[in-house]
This record gives sequence, structure tokens and C-alpha cells, in this order.
Amino acid sequence: MNLMPLPDRAASDGFGRCLAELIVLCRAHLPDRTAKAEAEAKADESEHDQRIVLGTALGHRYRDYPDLPEPFFEALVRAAVHDPNPSFNRQFVEPLKAAFGTRRTQEALLEVLATGTNAERAGAARAWYWATIERFDDLQDRWNRAALREFVANEDLDVRRWVLPGLTLDPARYPAELHPLVAEAVHLARTHPDDYLRHRVELQVADPED
Repeated sequence: MNLMPLPDRAASDGFGRCLAELIVLCRAHLPDRTAKAEAEAKADESEHDQRIVLGTALGHRYRDYPDLPEPFFEALVRAAVHDPNPSFNRQFVEPLKAAFGTRRTQEALLEVLATGTNAERAGAARAWYWATIERFDDLQDRWNRAALREFVANEDLDVRRWVLPGLTLDPARYPAELHPLVAEAVHLARTHPDDYLRHRVELQVADPED
């Protein structure tokens, strides 16, 4: 069975503000890197140019990351969560991990999944993929349980679409008291009117480690 892509998702107004906030921080704390990037791109003209500036200032192609002061932490979390692109959001997740540690990054995304708006919860699920290339078993278990409950309880379609691909559907990965919730999640996805959810769950039930 071929993988159905997730439907396109438009950027929110909040993402533009996240990019602008990061550029202000870069100008204040990384002036040489930022000036070099802005000489090549007009940072205020387009999202593409802003990404170029931030890529140069924060670490081009995920290497050579500078030390970042504390104000960058929340700004990078917000950008990672609000970025609608599940590939480009790596631009913010990797500097987070490099500067502040993988564990702290994952804990921040767990907090967003638990307390954020629906748009932010969906964004946390998008960012989780890049945040967990290095895994901590305790945090992964916390994510699995939180994501399972979120998928079943939260009726927002965008949340469900982004939570499901990273959702473990193998009952053996959960304590016994959550096994009925796993079965409920599978049934919900299989009977949901959304084509993507119905398609995706069959892949994950066939390969529960996916």
C-alpha cells in the first residue's frame, strides 16, 4: 500500500511573527552572521528570504550551530510548532537541540501537546519527528501515552492527521489499562470520514512499529 501524503496546510499568521521574532534576536545576538545573510536576502520581503537569513544565522544545513542565549529557546519552540512544513521545521528543531539539549526540546514539545491550542498541538506532532532522532525511552513513553489520548479525545481533524503518523498502535508498547484506548484509536481512524486517517491507520496496524 502506497503512503498517502498529508493534505497541504497553509501557514498561520503566527508563523510570520515567529520568523520576525527570531530575526530580531539574531540581529541582537548574532549580528555578524545575520548581516552576512541579509546582504544576500531581503529578510523582510518573503518567508523564503527570512528562512535563508535564519538558516545562515542559526546554522546552515544543520551544522556549525552557534551558542544561543536563553531568549532563543521559546522563540525557536514557537517557530518549530507554527511552521506548517514538516520538513522545513527541522530548521528550528536542530538549533534547539544543539543549543539547549534534546531532552529539553522534547519536554517542551510534550508541554505544547498537553497545553497548546489545537494548531499548536498539531505543530508539536510535526516537530516531534525531528526532535526524536535521538530518543529517550521515558520521554517517548510519555509522548506515546499523551498522543494516544489526544488522538482519541481531540476531534480537531488537523490534530488527528498530524498525531497519527507518529502514534504507536502496538498495544504491547502501553500498560494494560491503555490497551482498550489503543483499540478505540484504531477503530476511530478506520471509521473516520477522512480519507487520510483511514488510509494511514491501515499502514500502522500492518506495521505497528511505524
